[in-house]
Amino acid sequence: MRKLDTRTIVVASHNAGKIREIADLIGPFGFSAKSAAELDFVEPDETGTTFEENAAIKALASAKASGMPALSDDSGLVIDALDGAPGVYTANWAERPDGTRDFPMAMEKVHNALVERGATEASQRTARFVSVLCLAWPDGHTELFRGEVQGTCVWPPRGTEGFGYDPIFQPDGYATTFGEMSAEEKHGWKPGQSQALSHRARAFKIFVETCLEG
Repeated sequence: MRKLDTRTIVVASHNAGKIREIADLIGPFGFSAKSAAELDFVEPDETGTTFEENAAIKALASAKASGMPALSDDSGLVIDALDGAPGVYTANWAERPDGTRDFPMAMEKVHNALVERGATEASQRTARFVSVLCLAWPDGHTELFRGEVQGTCVWPPRGTEGFGYDPIFQPDGYATTFGEMSAEEKHGWKPGQSQALSHRARAFKIFVETCLEG
C-alpha cells in the first residue's frame, strides 16, 4: 500500500453533495483540496461495470490533469429485489432528457419498480449503499477502499438532509433515514472513533487507516 505524503489533493467529482460529504470527512485531517468541478476538469465517461472501475476512471483523470493525488468516490444503491439495480447506474436513474438529475423522480422510480416486483413489505425491500473510494497518483498508481451499509428502502421519502436517495434509505438498527440525519449522524465517525455508519464514512475510515496512519 502506498502512503499519502501530502495533504493537498483533488476531489475528483462534479457532484455537489458528494463533494460536500468528502470535504466533511477530510477536513479534520487538514487537507487542502479542490474539486474537479472547481478546476473545470472535463468529466470522464464512466464506462466501468463495477464501482471500483468507475472510481478509478474518475480519480486517474483528475490526478493526471492536475499533477496531484486525486480522491474519487463511486457509489450507489444496490437493491436485492431489483437484482442489484440501480447499482452502478444509480445516478443514471435520476437523469432527465435535458441532462439534469431529478432524484425525487429516481426515488419514485425505485419505489414503482419494487411494487411491480411485489416487494411491498420491509422484509422484501432490503438494500445496501456501496461506496468505493479511489486514491490515484499522476503516475497511474491507485488504491481502492470499499464501504457498505445495509438497510431498507422505505416509502414515502423522509427527510431533507443529505442528497440523492438518502430520504428512502433507512440503515439497519435505526428508525430514521439518511435523509433525516445530520451529516455527523449519517457518517457516525470522526478521527478517534472506532465505528462508522455511512458507506462513504466506512470507506474513508479504511482509507485513513491504510494511507494516512502508521
